[in-house]
Amino acid sequence: MTIFIFGLILFLSVHSIGIFADQWRSIQVERFGNRIYKTLYSLVSLAGLAVMTIGYKQHTHVADIAIWSAPAWGWSFVVYSNLIPLILLVAAYVPHNAIKIKLKDPMTIGIIIWAVTHLLYVTSLAGIVLFVSFLIWAILELMTCQKNRASMRSKNEKVSIPMTFLTVVLGVGLWSLFARYAYYLIVPGNTQSFFKYWFESIKSTL
Repeated sequence: MTIFIFGLILFLSVHSIGIFADQWRSIQVERFGNRIYKTLYSLVSLAGLAVMTIGYKQHTHVADIAIWSAPAWGWSFVVYSNLIPLILLVAAYVPHNAIKIKLKDPMTIGIIIWAVTHLLYVTSLAGIVLFVSFLIWAILELMTCQKNRASMRSKNEKVSIPMTFLTVVLGVGLWSLFARYAYYLIVPGNTQSFFKYWFESIKSTL
């Protein structure tokens, strides 16, 4: 679990600079330039993500500890409920969409939802550490963004209905890819209704 924890700390530490050391970040950007700083930031983030992923897989396949028993319908719930975080992820990058204009920080809110929904299903110690860490980080990040925004003059951005529609379409498309290739839930010729699957799973546990 040491490799996993090291990668998790490395990844979240880099992404926490804006929370705990924003002034230091400004100094480094001025010193090295915005392009070099972003390049180094991205490289360290990717390294942390890679180490964290490798460590997580190694630990969960060898000696992970189950803390509790998840319900039979839990995985299906996680997959379908994560449609919302993926739409929010897309909303962070598509300009003039109503979701971003209304929520201000859609990606961070999406991470909070993503972490909470996974915590409803994940039973392993490593999984709980992973999603609790991301949940705490996302809450602190959201609080920091709201605090910084309160000291700045807000600008009125015009909502674009087509861009909002595009955001939802791209989010659903991204979720479909995850459901098919990452979650292995949507299989051609064997797709089940979520509510039917959920109902049958609950009934099987009674």
